[in-house]
Amino acid sequence: MSTGVIYILTNPSFPEYVKIGYADDLNNRLKSLNRNECIPFAFRVYAYYEVKERLKDIAIHNMIDKINPNLRAIETFDGKKRKKEFYAMSAEDAYEILKTISTLSGTSGRLHKTTPEGHEIVDEIIAEEVEKNFTYSEDTHINKACSSIQELYYRIRESITSLEGVTVESKKLYVAFKAPKNIVDIEIQKFALKITINMKKGTLKDPYNKTKDVSNIGHWGNGDYIIYLRDDADFDYVLNLIMQSYSVNKQ
Repeated sequence: MSTGVIYILTNPSFPEYVKIGYADDLNNRLKSLNRNECIPFAFRVYAYYEVKERLKDIAIHNMIDKINPNLRAIETFDGKKRKKEFYAMSAEDAYEILKTISTLSGTSGRLHKTTPEGHEIVDEIIAEEVEKNFTYSEDTHINKACSSIQELYYRIRESITSLEGVTVESKKLYVAFKAPKNIVDIEIQKFALKITINMKKGTLKDPYNKTKDVSNIGHWGNGDYIIYLRDDADFDYVLNLIMQSYSVNKQ
């Protein structure tokens, strides 16, 4: 391939993340990543976008960080923060970003989506079987958050569970609140609560348009609306949205 590419990679070892980066040679990049024997499964290409300039991925990283700084994997090593190429988003969401860029720039022909084959399919099946037999606790999710977000979660949890018939179930990526259908799913991030409201598109009364319509985007959780809660300012507003879902799904 004469041009470099921006790639979206997935790995069954951590399906909640995608890796977005740049490579002059995608095959060599894959070989380099997959030499690591500490990762159970190999990286595979979900999609790639041909570019004519190196390091175009930095612009995409910056764009995602501005839209939602909580998606990027950041670690502290030797007292210094290190930003990774990993994002807590679905591969389809990442693909939609590249698709939008290619459409607006008139370069849709440079965007390519791949189909898993051979050992990749087998790896995904094995990973799914392992996932089925693993139990996740609510504390696992809570411990990801900073203290202020933990307090915010406990507060909204108390409000939801005070409703008749509500139960709490921990999933791999979020905590589900049911009665008996899913009312709301909460993904506890370090600096925010990502709340998916189980209402169909066009049925939620959101007068200030604070939710995001994800009906046409691949996402985790049940429902067509997502809203982020970062502090007390929108607490009552978000709770009102959740109450609408409770009224619909409690039957």
